[in-house]
Amino acid sequence: MKKKDKGHEKNLESLSFNLAILGGGKACRSFLEFLKNQPFSYLDINIVGVCDINPRAQGFCLAKKMGIYTTDNLRNLFEIKELDAIIVMTGSRDALLDLIRLRPEGLAVFEHRSLAFLKEHSITDHILKSLDQQVAVERGVSDFLIQQANERIVILNPDFTISEANDSYIKAVGKSKEDVIGAHCYKVTHGVRAPCTASHPGLGCPLVETLKTGQSAHVIHEHSHASLDGQPTYCDMVTYPIKDRDGRIAHVIEVWRDITDQLSSRLERRVNAIKDDFKKLVQEDRMISLGKLVASSVHEINNPIQGLLTFSDLMQEILKDGSPDPKDLENFKEYLSLMSRELARCGDIISGLLSFSRQSEIEYKDVDLNEILDQVLALTHHKMEIQNIQLNTRLSSTPLIINGHPNQLQQCFLNLIFNAIEVMDLGGRLTVISDLDRAHKSVLVNIQDTGCGIPEESLGHIFDPFFTTKQEDEGIGMGLSIVYGIVKNHGGEITVDSRVGKGTSFTMRFPTA
Repeated sequence: MKKKDKGHEKNLESLSFNLAILGGGKACRSFLEFLKNQPFSYLDINIVGVCDINPRAQGFCLAKKMGIYTTDNLRNLFEIKELDAIIVMTGSRDALLDLIRLRPEGLAVFEHRSLAFLKEHSITDHILKSLDQQVAVERGVSDFLIQQANERIVILNPDFTISEANDSYIKAVGKSKEDVIGAHCYKVTHGVRAPCTASHPGLGCPLVETLKTGQSAHVIHEHSHASLDGQPTYCDMVTYPIKDRDGRIAHVIEVWRDITDQLSSRLERRVNAIKDDFKKLVQEDRMISLGKLVASSVHEINNPIQGLLTFSDLMQEILKDGSPDPKDLENFKEYLSLMSRELARCGDIISGLLSFSRQSEIEYKDVDLNEILDQVLALTHHKMEIQNIQLNTRLSSTPLIINGHPNQLQQCFLNLIFNAIEVMDLGGRLTVISDLDRAHKSVLVNIQDTGCGIPEESLGHIFDPFFTTKQEDEGIGMGLSIVYGIVKNHGGEITVDSRVGKGTSFTMRFPTA
């Protein structure tokens, strides 16, 4: 915004505005035709750009004929030099909100209602001729711009006192206008007795910055009082200096924009994205674990299959010699019973693998940790036998009910047991304990191994993603970080105790349902 000498009879300096229009429809055309005659003696409005996605829009076409810059990309308007403000004439609140969010610092935004106001005051301007009347009109324009803006606007003096404030600001601070006007801004907004930079050293003050540099300034402040539910709100604050004829700052306009919902929305989207990524990570880790389970289950299934083939061949040889005698029939009954049990065991192994590989929705429900531990131990006991690992279990006789996700808990315990098996490649002892802590209303699960242990310097990093003490071809170090994430998602805690050469013990505590 610049001051321009129009050279009229009072030799007053008029205000010159460079404006752009978002929306090239009928409202835009009407506004351009209205400005053709420049009806204001105190206000010089220059339309320097029009944006619309429809190249055939009435106002868009008229702007082209008038030699005004036109574009279909909102961001191109921001590149116009010395642009003071953008008027939104689309009639869309979403377009207004997008513009407010994307605009550069220092760029004002007005709604199309400004058009009606300017038309009304163009008539008034022809009637009001005296200097006092023109000053009143200019005051009315500034008041309108302040009061009609969506943002909270306050006019400050260099001594931090409030000269004027619009209704949005008054409502936001929760005080009467009488209590606000003349009061210090830091007292009104933060309830302190000194400027923000003095009372809160880490809190920037845009007013101080503008007084220091003479330029617009920008900060984000937290205001704990500006919410009906007592929750803090976050405001994007921008200041603009108003200078007198000598170039000294006479006032500072401070504009607030409440970005609490915007920040909350961004945070919510980020949290949901992290949850989705974690869900995918757990499922990928399950597939890796499934590969390990299948490798050991192949050997476990092979033994009963060989037994079934042996019994089948034996029974066929007996039948080739003729009808079986009573002794052969007794043997057949025994063979069929053994074959039936072995087939059932193979079926259980396959069912367990299929159940483990199945992906399910994240739905928390009441589950018994003892049952989940039994399922995991059933899937891994053959791998322990192959590596000569003795399994000791001391599971609580009382059901250990927590609110959780069965697949994630299964993956949590499986990762810890796989880690224990891998560090006991020459054999050892794995102990799994579960218990109910009634005093603390929690459930305890402890998994101990007699492996090599974890060096003390590594204990503080074992739950970090990608941290591992394994060789490059043995894993990427995501197992324990996934365990930590699952435990925390279930409101639990996990601790580790390890001694080099003695073994490692992981203890998990979950709140009871």
